Amino acid sequence: MCRQFIELCRRLDLFSQSIVAIDGAKFKAVNNRDRNFTSGKVRARMEQIEQSIDRYLAAMDTADRAQPDVAEAKTSRLKDKIAKLKQQMQDLKSMEERLREAPDGQVSLTDPDARSMATSGRGTGVVGYNVQTAVDDKHHLIVAHEVTNVGHDRAALATMAEQARAATGIEDLEVVADRGYFNGEEILACEQAGITTYVPKPLTSNSKADGRFGKQDFVYVAERNEYRCPAGQSLIYRYTNLEAGLTTHAYWSSHCQQCSIKTQCTKLSFRRVRRWEHEDVIDAMQRRLDREPEKMRVRRQTAEHPFGTIKHWMGSTHFLTRTLARVSTEMSLHVLAYNLKRLISILGIRPVLAAMGT
Repeated sequence: MCRQFIELCRRLDLFSQSIVAIDGAKFKAVNNRDRNFTSGKVRARMEQIEQSIDRYLAAMDTADRAQPDVAEAKTSRLKDKIAKLKQQMQDLKSMEERLREAPDGQVSLTDPDARSMATSGRGTGVVGYNVQTAVDDKHHLIVAHEVTNVGHDRAALATMAEQARAATGIEDLEVVADRGYFNGEEILACEQAGITTYVPKPLTSNSKADGRFGKQDFVYVAERNEYRCPAGQSLIYRYTNLEAGLTTHAYWSSHCQQCSIKTQCTKLSFRRVRRWEHEDVIDAMQRRLDREPEKMRVRRQTAEHPFGTIKHWMGSTHFLTRTLARVSTEMSLHVLAYNLKRLISILGIRPVLAAMGT
């Protein structure tokens, strides 16, 4: 039904713009955080139980020195608490076995498909689902959506871009997304499919964090297949290697030992720079971003509005159903309601009813 509604929007020529913003948001599932288990959570809880048992045993030693009637009552209560904690410890050991068998190392007891996911707040998280959307920048209509239980967005760019193009019928589609979607293979897949991407590269260089030159300070000279460092020296090609399934080329200079600014560059004997075999696709995208930095403002203004609206409608509990299939259906109903209200705001009730009747 959501796809049919987007078909209606296509007939109304609402997708004349070629820019689509892709974004993901975490929605809470019907599963309390205490009912979701990971290896880290189980270990932490076991440590807490061990500390509690030690504390109760120490309290029992103290109680033995009290009056006999007081000591007996207090000791009885402490023994009950220790017995409950030991039972919890056994339950946690059983959960450890289940976690070893779980493919992704997580177990949720209320909603088996819900997963613990980090959110934007530091040290915060939610047990729920990651909803992906593709939104057109002109009318803020959700042209494609998908519910996943994967806690990150790195593998979603190409899939959502293809869905957006199929939904809108725009062949020369432009897609903008935040740095959480940066993935060389995903960007390459979009490039090969004829979809133009705008995704900022995350700054993950340890060198830059330590106050030294980052990779972005080294300029690649394509015609010579080498890098030029901040000191003006050439880092020439040395060898090709396979890393994490990606073919990369290694470059370095033989002049590092004599360089006057070596301390600003590396602690090792030589500064090595690695380049993915399809790095030219990333370089081309970066040049587009440098020429059109306003694309990131378009992304914020486009992708975040629908999520804020839908979450406001859903309330603090978010999803009401359980399992991925049912949650996907529930989300589709929310998306359909959102798009319908948007279309009524754009065209008015009478034109919408007329269009739906044709």
